[in-house]
Amino acid sequence: MGHTLLAFHAHPDDEALLTSGTMARAAAEGHRVVVVVATDGELGLASAAYTGDGSLGQRRMAELRASARALGVARVEHLGYADSGLGPVVEPDPPGQVRFVRADTEEAAERLAAILREEHVDVLLTYDRNGGYGHQDHVKVHHVGARAAELAGIGTVLQATVPRDAILRGLRLAARIYRFPPDFDPTSFERAYSPRSAITHRIDVRRYAAQKRASMRAHASQSSADGGADRTLAAFLRIPRPLFDLVFGREWFVDAARPPGSRISRDVFGG
Repeated sequence: MGHTLLAFHAHPDDEALLTSGTMARAAAEGHRVVVVVATDGELGLASAAYTGDGSLGQRRMAELRASARALGVARVEHLGYADSGLGPVVEPDPPGQVRFVRADTEEAAERLAAILREEHVDVLLTYDRNGGYGHQDHVKVHHVGARAAELAGIGTVLQATVPRDAILRGLRLAARIYRFPPDFDPTSFERAYSPRSAITHRIDVRRYAAQKRASMRAHASQSSADGGADRTLAAFLRIPRPLFDLVFGREWFVDAARPPGSRISRDVFGG
């Protein structure tokens, strides 16, 4: 019997990094997959080729739809909020919209809950309480997603994350052979994501690495930069395929409802 998986993200391209393998696996196994973004990512970093005409948000939503096709996603939705940017100062709200970080949590949760009910969602994917690396919109996704699950009666909420210690170990190794881009702060990961002890689900997505890579590649604007600067997503896409499959072949989640020390699950629909 098929289930329905809904992945709730802050911006287009977020789905590619943390949950695309899980989404592709679920779709390939015959389940319905839905992705919802809170914002269109209009304040994301990109080269002038993508920002010059003021339509970055539209471009990024088109990139999200291309990513969704690569993953087998059945439905893509935008909750209608505006990107809050990287901060610390949040820009004024655009006409007719509210920056997501300023949104009323209850109202935003009800918007998401309406989709959860309509789709009869079995499993909701959100972010851990740190919002991954701490972006204010990602932290808001955590809170909105948790409340929406309560409103819609969703029994399983899995918080997408990465084992913090594994990231730090990988960054130390990478720093020996790779010069990180100027906008990348490796020390920020010392307080990001989740400790390994909190992980409840480890999903093997190596068979879907090609779809995950295609999902990343779909977000061309987020691989771009002016002046020859490197972007993190672009660097990921240059990783040779065998190594890419190894690095991105697993995805991790935290089920906050499960007691500490629970046995690691290898299926988001398990139980």
